[in-house]
Amino acid sequence: MDPSALVAQIAVVAVPLVAAVVLHEVAHGGVAWLCGDPTAQRLGRLTLNPLPHVDPVGTLLVPGLLAIAPLVLGTPPFLFGWARPVPIDPRNFRHPRRDEVLVALAGPGTNLLLAAACALALGALPRTEEPSLALLVIAAMLRTGIVANSVLAVFNLIPVPPLDGGRVLAALLPFRGRRALASFERVGMVVVLLVALNTGIVGTLVQPVVHFFFRLAQ
Repeated sequence: MDPSALVAQIAVVAVPLVAAVVLHEVAHGGVAWLCGDPTAQRLGRLTLNPLPHVDPVGTLLVPGLLAIAPLVLGTPPFLFGWARPVPIDPRNFRHPRRDEVLVALAGPGTNLLLAAACALALGALPRTEEPSLALLVIAAMLRTGIVANSVLAVFNLIPVPPLDGGRVLAALLPFRGRRALASFERVGMVVVLLVALNTGIVGTLVQPVVHFFFRLAQ
């Protein structure tokens, strides 16, 4: 394969996915800072540099295993990953329950805004019968951006800890409910990934969102 074509194929997937994951985490830290918690800012995590956000398991190992799982196990294709979580100390929040909800929703909300931005940019691209390679790459990156951000937003809103939806649910529950939900956090991600790999529930939830943004692009 032509090296330039290989670089373009990698960029089409890697650039939108890295941007989606990094901005998701920065949004958590930024809203936490606005709510009174400077932890992420003090530790240098409010940066668009992807390196401080890399998680060896969530950014490298899990996406790699999920990429080869359909080939080895015959499971439905499903690619997902996560960055190193931005450190947050809820004790610094001015209004703890409200701010926990806002911080948790900041990540998925940012992904939905990014998906909308990708859709609008895709719709604004010039229509030509013989598009250049650069135009084709940009269009492909924007389409990937729509899908990646939609998946991240919807997946993270599932009300299971440690996902953002689980943190929203925990903030709304009374103390006993929060404690019971916290005990599930250690295995929550494993359970969600097993369900996602062996059922089509994530695709079912994501599909209407993706279709909405592609209609917006048109």
